[in-house]
Amino acid sequence: MTSLKNGVYGAIPRDLLDVPADSAQCSPQMPGASVLSQWPRETAANLIVHAPASTIERRAVLAIALRALAPSGRLIAFAANTKGGSRIADELEGFGCAIETSHKRRHQIVTTSRPAAAIGIDEAITAGAPRLLPDLDLWSQPGLFNWDHIDAGSQLLMDHLPPLSGRGADLGCGLGIITRAIRRDNPAANVTLIDIDSRALELARRNVSGDGIATLWTDVRTARELPTGLDFVVSNPPFHDAGEEDKTLGQAFIMQAARMLKPGGVLWLTANRHLPYEATLKELYASVEQVAQAQGYKIYAATKSSAPQRVPAPRVRK
Repeated sequence: MTSLKNGVYGAIPRDLLDVPADSAQCSPQMPGASVLSQWPRETAANLIVHAPASTIERRAVLAIALRALAPSGRLIAFAANTKGGSRIADELEGFGCAIETSHKRRHQIVTTSRPAAAIGIDEAITAGAPRLLPDLDLWSQPGLFNWDHIDAGSQLLMDHLPPLSGRGADLGCGLGIITRAIRRDNPAANVTLIDIDSRALELARRNVSGDGIATLWTDVRTARELPTGLDFVVSNPPFHDAGEEDKTLGQAFIMQAARMLKPGGVLWLTANRHLPYEATLKELYASVEQVAQAQGYKIYAATKSSAPQRVPAPRVRK
């Protein structure tokens, strides 16, 4: 008989909820976690879920949590009121759950157990599952960055990339669309796709196939075992963390790229026009060229110096 276990999905603020010490992290956005969607049915004693803000994704995650919950188990789901928290109670009641609600620090906290006869669980899971987007010939999934279209920043970068060869990396690769463009120009290019979300990496493997492709599930900001000696790095880095704008995210990607490139290697970067990345680029790279600017984005090509240099460790906002 499978023993029941406790789990947490996502980041749980310490001053909001008490988390059992033996809880296993089960979010696909926490590198190294055991992903909740892969837990067998009825194997969770208790789950604490930081519910996503996106409606389709949130409903799917709540449904997956209920599927994993043992009949005697307890689910606590929470989110900020402005990020879907106000909808959690209604959504769980819609699944047939009896709920208890509380509020703390502008979050709604909902406690429930698995209903004897759940309603619409499988449908919600299916709605949030990976699917092929025929118009883009792209595998994607609700909840991922710009999941149903190609964002303007990535498109601008792809429009200005020259043919790239040798060994490279795609930092914050998402669905792998930039690497797919690289491989269309040069199928022999070797690329490591790196992302904090295991779902994105699984889909990137479908979108970019063939030899010479590797994936790495890690947080670029804190990763210690990134590939080095690379000919190129491409990136359209995120600039939001937990829903808040954070310019240090892009700066961390720029620093890590400098560590990964060989002397003379090139970083191809998308930057939102209002974000101050120029100083970081000029500090770490021998030459920095703004290649394009359109639709609120800038494209930079930054070449690493051939001289030895010390690259500072990225600063991670707490």
